Amino acid sequence: MTDAITIRTVEKTTAVEQDLWDGLANPKGEAYNPFLRFDFFDALEKSGSAVQETGWQPCHLIAENTEKEIIGILPNYIKNHSQGEYVFDHAWADAYYRHGLDYYPKLQACVPFTPATGRRLLANGQEDTQKMLLSGFQQMTQKLDFSSAHITFCTEQEAEIANQLGWIKRHGQQFHFNNDGFEKFDDFLERLASRKRKDIRKERAQAQKDIDIQWKTGSEITEVDWDIFFDFYMDTGERKWGTPYLTRSFFSLIGQSMSEDILLILAYENGKAIAAALNFIGSDCLYGRYWGCNCFRPALHFELCYYQAIDYAIAHKLSRVEAGAQGAHKIARGYAPTQTYSAHYIADPRFCNAIDHFVTSETEHIEMENRYLSQRTPFKKSP
Repeated sequence: MTDAITIRTVEKTTAVEQDLWDGLANPKGEAYNPFLRFDFFDALEKSGSAVQETGWQPCHLIAENTEKEIIGILPNYIKNHSQGEYVFDHAWADAYYRHGLDYYPKLQACVPFTPATGRRLLANGQEDTQKMLLSGFQQMTQKLDFSSAHITFCTEQEAEIANQLGWIKRHGQQFHFNNDGFEKFDDFLERLASRKRKDIRKERAQAQKDIDIQWKTGSEITEVDWDIFFDFYMDTGERKWGTPYLTRSFFSLIGQSMSEDILLILAYENGKAIAAALNFIGSDCLYGRYWGCNCFRPALHFELCYYQAIDYAIAHKLSRVEAGAQGAHKIARGYAPTQTYSAHYIADPRFCNAIDHFVTSETEHIEMENRYLSQRTPFKKSP
């Protein structure tokens, strides 16, 4: 069967029929992931957020059978930097340059600016097609004479398939809230140690004082809301890392095509919005993405990004909340350390060996840290 599969590339999402893309990205019977939707990738491109001019040149891999039917997709970009990826390889790039070699351009299979785990080898779970996509990806790297190809925030199963084909399997760390069948927020609090429970109640009371918090989704989200949120987003981005990645039109586009997948949490003081948090809604997960504010309020960030997300997940019976990249401070708010995965093809055998050695050591450290942090969650300890 694999001999009958051919691989080609397309330069934009719209080169693939929307229903076909969505059928491969979110097949029936599988957990729904909003970031894999045709509309999300299309909005990134049409808004000028993930395009060649920003260092994100779309170059998606397509797998076809003998009837020229598309049976697999690998969302991919030609990158000339490592910004907006959240799986850091700057040290690898530096090592290349110190040896007089170019690390960029490289290939990056991912959802741009989105550190959320999900399928990357979109092939309805057909392992033969997944392997052909990986093989084509590797051959593309060699043909273009690029240093490397990377698949980030993929599933563990995809990382393992890539590892079997000689790719480096890398571990990462995030912090997720797991909904253990809670009916209300107080049920979650009752699982915590007494002091931690009191700390959270105190923190929430402090954040909510004189504040009105609203959840908006679907048609409730207006262009005025997006204007307000974008100002918050720009302020946070400029303070944290310089130039924010997403354009204003991106939010309008997803607001038009994906509004039912979006939860916008807004905080008002005296009728004026002072902070907001943007989340995406999957079939079993709430994904926290961006937040911003225009004034300092103690614990307001924790309230909007963590506690309100838990409230929503419990109310809508979602199994977990993924609150974005990094942040050990989330542990005290009920979020547990969780492993993430990526896969890396390094074309030069010398660098491949060195990076593999580094990743092995890094993995040992992450696993040790996860064990350590797991013993320091706020939950009651078993005898």
